[in-house]
Parts: sequence; structure tokens; C-alpha cells
Amino acid sequence: MSTTALPQGRGVEVRLSFLQSRLHLDGFLLTALLAVATFGVAVLYSAFGEDWAQTQQHVIRLSLGFLALLLCAQLPPRTLRRWAPWAFAGCLGLLLLVMALGTTAQGAQSWIDLGFIHFQPSELMKIGLPLMLAWLLADQELPPRPRQVLIALGLIAGPAALIALQPDLGTAVLIAASGFFVLFLAGLGWRWILSGIALAGAAAPLLWFFVMRDYQRERVLTFLHPESDPLGAGYHLIQSKIAIGSGGLFGKGWLNGSQAHLEFIPERHTDFVLAVVGEEFGLIGIAQLFAVYLLIVGRGLYIAAVAQDNFSRLLAGSITLTFFIYVLVNAGMASGLLPVVGLPLPLISYGGSSLVTIMAGFGMLMAIHTHRRLWS
Repeated sequence: MSTTALPQGRGVEVRLSFLQSRLHLDGFLLTALLAVATFGVAVLYSAFGEDWAQTQQHVIRLSLGFLALLLCAQLPPRTLRRWAPWAFAGCLGLLLLVMALGTTAQGAQSWIDLGFIHFQPSELMKIGLPLMLAWLLADQELPPRPRQVLIALGLIAGPAALIALQPDLGTAVLIAASGFFVLFLAGLGWRWILSGIALAGAAAPLLWFFVMRDYQRERVLTFLHPESDPLGAGYHLIQSKIAIGSGGLFGKGWLNGSQAHLEFIPERHTDFVLAVVGEEFGLIGIAQLFAVYLLIVGRGLYIAAVAQDNFSRLLAGSITLTFFIYVLVNAGMASGLLPVVGLPLPLISYGGSSLVTIMAGFGMLMAIHTHRRLWS
């Protein structure tokens, strides 16, 4: 009985072809996401004090995130484009519903509780707004003309204002950034950018005195001088920096972080999970994690660069850069380089709405890359 051997490397090619042509998944991006997510499960198991029941809840939410990725990857760009205005309108409607019927958690009325599901509509807008702006500019001559820029700024301002009123300034800024990235990638002129920076600087005093709550102003002051209130507002940041510093170069080892296991680090499974990474895996562990993050961002920007139409290019670029801002802000927050704004570390922090939304965004990235035919 004779057998025919596959040429060397042929098996890998077949698997990659199946992922791309049948499941519409990008093998490189999927591998990197799985690597970070798996590492995140190990980190949270330690952060929860080796409590598997709580860790299992994260695994369930992570599974829902990958299911969202798989479903979104099946949607061709023409379908995403067709649904974009309706997706944005739905997200906006949910934000208005939150203002009337939302539940409050951690000082912000930003949740909708349906009994069987509890989620933040503001997280959905991180996808809805880039979809809408990419749709708006898809058939326009780029760079956008002043009229299109003003319309886009209006579309950005509405959701950002609703989220800021919850109040959730951190998410509002990130929503605005996701919209700005679409304009930036569309070729927004430096005159507009510099004018926006100047306007933001001029509005800062009004924001400080009339919009920000007392605890939000306290966060900024604590960021500037956390030692002024070491047992109060500055406690989170001080303990986070102690944990990261105590890990040294190689860390204390998995499950051996004293700051985490003795519960000195508040919010160690959400906002300050990077402190657990630093204590247990050291500078080397953080560097390796960020290297994989950079690979994910690089792959996303590559997908945006080779996209075959403006809509896909703008959407892919915005999703990727928003993910990068997530990582950058959380890392700066945990290390004391930025004020505490309550943004999770992607794929590591315990969460639901944010995790599923991030994975849905990556599903759209894969859809853009694997549906290679031009469409009208």
C-alpha cells in the first residue's frame, strides 16, 4: 500500500487557508490574541488569590469574546458598511436609555441591567462611532473638506458628551479618540489638529471647574502628588508602584506576589492588574507582554494599510489605534505616568463589555483582511 506525503510545509498552508477562506480568521492575529488571553487567565488566577470559581467567570466572558470575534469575522466589509448607520443609531439610543434607566456602579450611571445580562453601552460606542465615521467618509474625496470635518466632529461630540455626563470622562475621552483616529487617517490637516489642541487647552479650566466631579479632580491631584494622601486617594497608585518595583527584573514568580495575595493592591484584577504582572513576572514579563501587544498593533496597522477601500482602511486603523490607546493609558495609569481613569488592560483585566467589544473589533479587522474582493 503506497502513501503520498504532503510537501514540507503543505499542512501548515492548508490550515492557514482553512482559517482564512472558511472561517475568515487571520492566523497571525488570532495566535497573538490567544497568547495574551491565556496569559491573562494565569494572571487573574493569581490576582483572585487562586480562586478558580472567579477565574472561571473570566474564562466564560473570554469565550463570549472569541465567539463575538468569530461572528464579526464572517461579515464582509460591504455588510459592515451597510449596517454602520444603524449600529451607530442603536449605540446612541442605548446611551440615551442609560441616562434614563441606567444603574450606577463605581460612581457612574453607565450600566444597563436586563437581569440576564449587565453591560455598558459606552463600550459598544467604541465600535459604533468609528463605523459611522468610516461610512461617512468612505465615498468622499480625502482629505475631508471642512463640511465633512464639522459633521464628523458633531458625531464625535454627541456620544462623548453623553458618556461624560454619566460621569465617565475616561471612556468619553477614549470614544472621542476613536473618532479622531478616523479623521486623522483620512488625512485631517494639521491646521485642524493644532486648532483642536488649542481649543482643548482653552476649555480645560471650564472642564476642571464646571464638569469634573470632586473625585475626578482628586484623581488628577493625586497623580501629581500621590504621597499627599498615602492612605486615601493616593493609596492605589502608591501600592501599584510598590508592586511593580518589588518585582525587579525577573519577578517573584507566578502565584508568589505578596502585594497581590495580601490584598495590598486595590482593583488588582481590573484597573491595576499590570501591578500583578510586574510583581510576579518582573520587567522581563511586562516587556514580553508589551512586545506581543506591539505585534497585535503592527498587524492591525498592516491590515489597515493593505485594505482595498477607504471604509475598510479607516475602520481598521481606528480599531487598532484605539486598542493601542487602551494599553498605553492603562500602563501609564498603573505606573503613575498618567492619572487613574479606569481603563482596563486589554485581554488581561477582568471584565465583560470591554472584553467582548475589543474582540468584536478584532473580528472586524479579520473580516476586512480575509474578504479580499473589492466591492461597490
